[in-house]
Amino acid sequence: MNIYRILIIEDDFTIQTQLKNLLSGNGYETEVVTDFSNVIGQLKTFAPHLVLLDIKLPGNNGFEICSQIRTFSDMPIVFVTSSNTDMDELNSIMLGGDAFITKPYNTAILLAKIASLLRRVYASGQAEILTWNGAVLHLESSVIEYNGQTAGLTKNELKILYYLFKNAGKICPRSDIIDFLWDNQLYVDDNALSVNMTRIREKLASIGLTGFIKTKHRQGYIL
Repeated sequence: MNIYRILIIEDDFTIQTQLKNLLSGNGYETEVVTDFSNVIGQLKTFAPHLVLLDIKLPGNNGFEICSQIRTFSDMPIVFVTSSNTDMDELNSIMLGGDAFITKPYNTAILLAKIASLLRRVYASGQAEILTWNGAVLHLESSVIEYNGQTAGLTKNELKILYYLFKNAGKICPRSDIIDFLWDNQLYVDDNALSVNMTRIREKLASIGLTGFIKTKHRQGYIL
């Protein structure tokens, strides 16, 4: 059974404590953001499966944080906020939020929404992690880990690495990777694959995995 990790991004100490106790009491591993000047850094370190996010925060507001998360991860984001205007809800949807719950929240509804999102996103039947030469690919949280450092991945980047990990030690032709992505309804052509591969290599290098993916001239890629 998976123990899902939930990050609470909320600056009100009372609500932080309420949410942490509620989630911990229902079997979730939780962490609360304490440094609002480095929310994304703490998020990447904790690698949550789901984020609870307030809108009004010190530093960047919730909408800005949601936009930043969406540049590298598709993890579920639930806005839990006292900002309850139609425009706030619309903005949360447009920026990639998955649910919008207003304070004071009904705990049963909040827990049901969290459970529903986790089932929808992570009940894929895939293995939870893949490993190769010390690198760990966390499928459930779209994160690659090496020597205690992590980097978040977009959906395309995760699928490309998933294919390479599943075929580790073998040369993977570019055409086979593109076919795999198309079969999974991710529309990538040859140029887009090159762009994604460049970004993946930059993220790998940022955690110490320089040269992890090798290019075989006119053949493809190999781990």
